[in-house]
This record gives sequence, C-alpha cells and structure tokens, in this order.
Amino acid sequence: QVQLVESGGGLVQAGGSLRLSCAASGSIFSINAMGWYRQAPGKQRELVARIIEGSNTNYEDSVKGRFTISRDNAKNTVFLQMNSLKPEDTAVYYCNAVVVVTTAPNTMFNYWGQGTQVTVSS
Repeated sequence: QVQLVESGGGLVQAGGSLRLSCAASGSIFSINAMGWYRQAPGKQRELVARIIEGSNTNYEDSVKGRFTISRDNAKNTVFLQMNSLKPEDTAVYYCNAVVVVTTAPNTMFNYWGQGTQVTVSS
C-alpha cells in the first residue's frame, strides 16, 4: 500500500558529502515518523536519524554534528544530508516510515525502502 523509493547513495572519499532522499507514495493518510537506518556487513541494522511528526529529531551519537535529517511534508519525502563522511559510515542505508494508511486510519504501519549503498573510501 505504501512504497518508499530511495536515491542518492554512492561512492565518496572520506571527508566528502552525500545527500540521500526517500519519497513515500501510496495510500497514505498521514506519516508519523520518517528516518534512516543503516546496516554494515556483519552488523545489525541501526538507527541513524529519525524525524517525528515533522520536527522532533533523533540522531545516532556517531553522526551528530555531521548528518542532518529533514523532511518535506508536502511531498512525503525525507532527506539525509551527510557531511564529513568517514569509512565507518559505509553501509546500506534504509529509509523507514511509520504510516497511517487510508484504509486503516486507526493503525500505524512500518514500511522500509529497498536500501541504497553508501561507500566511503579512505
């Protein structure tokens, strides 16, 4: 019912920047939260940044001061600006959205994007 389409990953040198985008579409009544998670090889998926109800943000400690999450509510799109990238930021980044769909207005559903690879070379 809801699709998340990510873009913006790629290969960058350490110290460089990338901007990820994720657009949600489908039977959306409202979006409670949108965020980015990442999973490096051999590691568990972890929260990178999340924006709740359009303004409240949370960041994983290692990205504070380097990454910025923002959201365009009119376009159901979330962005992750990543600056001063480090090799340890290398991972597959997944978009996440907590959505109320039009067919079930009293229930929140959790949706994931397909993932986009971010590789930071040293």
